Amino acid sequence: MRSISPDQLPINDDGSIFHLHLHPAQLADKIVMMGDPERVPVVASYFDRVEFDQQSREFRTITGTYKGKRITALSHGIGCDNLDIVMTELDALVNVDLKTREVKKDFHPLTLVRIGTSGGLQPFAPIGSYVASEISMGMDGLLFFYEGGEALNDFELTKQFVQHTQWNKLLADPYFVHADKDLLERIGFDMVRGITCSASGFYGPQGRHVRLGLNSPEQNHRLESFEYKGLKICNYEMESSALAGLANLMGHKAMTACLIIAGRYSGDMNTDYKGSFDGLITKVLDRI
Repeated sequence: MRSISPDQLPINDDGSIFHLHLHPAQLADKIVMMGDPERVPVVASYFDRVEFDQQSREFRTITGTYKGKRITALSHGIGCDNLDIVMTELDALVNVDLKTREVKKDFHPLTLVRIGTSGGLQPFAPIGSYVASEISMGMDGLLFFYEGGEALNDFELTKQFVQHTQWNKLLADPYFVHADKDLLERIGFDMVRGITCSASGFYGPQGRHVRLGLNSPEQNHRLESFEYKGLKICNYEMESSALAGLANLMGHKAMTACLIIAGRYSGDMNTDYKGSFDGLITKVLDRI
């Protein structure tokens, strides 16, 4: 049995996992994830009972019960690099004995649903709509750092996308991963479905021009016009590809559902979206 050394998996002096500062008993099997730590207490406000509440850096965690279901609400921060930390440590909490540092014999699965806000790229996904990510595209190359990541990538989709968008060869090769099919049907059956682009940044990588010019100013138009087997690229966000890819590699069920708050197609933005986001929260809590 492999023993995982401290440099590979840091554990705090109190026995908690390094970044999240969680103990295994503090984590539920059903996890609702979001980027902003301030959204965690909003989700938890729907709980019938709260049993645990703590924050470490950008990682806020509240575990409680909702209509008899034990659920953890957890913030992951911004970007696929943060998801690499969060997914690795969540998996270790349930599948590694933190005292002996050995992988447990029996695998323990998790169900993870990320809820977020994003920019819409299509007229059929206007501001206020909910998008369930059937496929997620990563710009960051994260999936290819892991054994088995290449096998998860939809290479035919990648090939067609690179050709259609004239993808800049200086960038990492994009990867495309599918959400868990059963979870997608249960959570997102009445939402817009399509491809979500997980950008490696908020400004340039999403085609925003502030002061710095863009290498590929036509990028968004090319993303909007791309189609693969009836699916179009519906929206931009920054984490769904890492969540879908790492969860799949680890054996967990995961998907992302986002509220569209920026119309990249129409050029408008809604910063007052609390009511619509509350609707997404309740949908996910009821269905997870």
